[in-house]
Amino acid sequence: MSRVGQRTVNWLVLGLGFAFLYVPVFILMVYSFNESRLATVWSGFSFKWYGELFRDEKMLRAAWISIKVAFWTASAAVVLGTMAALVMTRMRRFPGKTLFGALITAPLVMPEVIIGLSILLMFVSLGQFIGFKPGGILSIWIAHVTFTLAFVTVVVSSRLSELDKSLEEAAMDLGANRIKVFFLITLPIIAPALVSGWLLAFTLSLDDVVIASFVAGPSSTTLPIEVFSSVRRGLSPKINALATLMILVVSVAAFLGWWFMYREEKRRQRDVQLALQENG
Repeated sequence: MSRVGQRTVNWLVLGLGFAFLYVPVFILMVYSFNESRLATVWSGFSFKWYGELFRDEKMLRAAWISIKVAFWTASAAVVLGTMAALVMTRMRRFPGKTLFGALITAPLVMPEVIIGLSILLMFVSLGQFIGFKPGGILSIWIAHVTFTLAFVTVVVSSRLSELDKSLEEAAMDLGANRIKVFFLITLPIIAPALVSGWLLAFTLSLDDVVIASFVAGPSSTTLPIEVFSSVRRGLSPKINALATLMILVVSVAAFLGWWFMYREEKRRQRDVQLALQENG
């Protein structure tokens, strides 16, 4: 096969792969503007299902709960994940370091059913000893932080392992303590990884059904659980409208994260070039 033919086949396979992934999403977005009550039968263009969605107080309340939980989950996971990544990459070997790393990354390979059940049993035990009442937003937040912490730790650890330690050592030689070095040198360099970890934790929390179904209560139903319950009663174009809005929000957030990381990387490369020119 010639190089032109091989290139054509490669582009064809790539196009089929993207079509398999994104054509169903595109169809879902198109049918969110369907006037028919049947989600799979087109009868005309209309925005009425978006109006129905914004009049559904139960769905909106579940969406607000999910957004709040996802925001605070991502924020807590970034703080704790950064601390865990620093321990794994900056501290010398200490007794139990291997076990610590294994426990931190265990949720990556552990089924969500096991995680949800174990956290539920932990909450029940806490309720017997200290009177903790599971089934609220706090329970979902704790469960999601436990679940997403591993992902943030892996992302930040990979960035810290690539960081040139001589930059930190040079700052300390000039009189800066470790805390000042972290906030002035390390933190700006790993900022793109922190943004990536935050977005990943936010998405995982917003998307979770299994773990939240174990620890959520009647007054703390998240959006994925509400959507799952609604779909079981019958597919409504309202769900298509909701999915379209979520896709747009996630796409904008992903673009902003990419733009921020691209800008920071360009600025870092520019600073390195200026430093090399000054030393040269």
